[in-house]
Amino acid sequence: MIQIAPSILSADFARLEQEILKVETAGADLLHIDVMDGHFVPNLTFGPPVVKAIRKVTQLPFDVHLMVDKPEEYVRPFAEAGANIITIHAEATPHLHRVVQSIKEHRIQAGVALNPATPLCVIEEILHDLDLILIMSVNPGFGGQKFIPSALKKIRRLKTMLMQINSPALIEVDGGVTSENAAQLKDAGADILVAGSAIYGVVDCQAAIASLKKV
Repeated sequence: MIQIAPSILSADFARLEQEILKVETAGADLLHIDVMDGHFVPNLTFGPPVVKAIRKVTQLPFDVHLMVDKPEEYVRPFAEAGANIITIHAEATPHLHRVVQSIKEHRIQAGVALNPATPLCVIEEILHDLDLILIMSVNPGFGGQKFIPSALKKIRRLKTMLMQINSPALIEVDGGVTSENAAQLKDAGADILVAGSAIYGVVDCQAAIASLKKV
């Protein structure tokens, strides 16, 4: 079954604990935490203290997506704050393999994210080291953007690459995910769907998560 990772970027920050518990009760599989530094992407969001604080209120695995320059400087703080998965951007460091190994040294799962214009060949040589590959289906930095359809072809190609090396790595998709395109994403090979406004922007988040999982 497809896994659903609500993005707390779309939550009400004034009620963050309640917003997290709401999606946990509604059937979320993990919590997607978008970390932005104001450099790699324009916005600023969460730091390790916030992650450490919310770690106390939920049992959901934390899927920490680092949209930051020099991600090697953030691995240890977020690992110690309670991350279960740390995903870095291939575009953010010239030493991708080194940072992936650093994440694994903290005994947590390592992921790499690719922006829409970044080709899959960038991760081909380290594919066997990865637990997760995050395909961005919007340009990172802002919530509520429309899905970029060409991501479907990219997901299919990635799925083929993983099957060829018998890799158990999961494919995650982030950006413009809705109940309308969830079935297409699953058919293309996605394992985890990140959804922000599609879950937090509706009245009944339990029904929204159920609708995404129903595919």
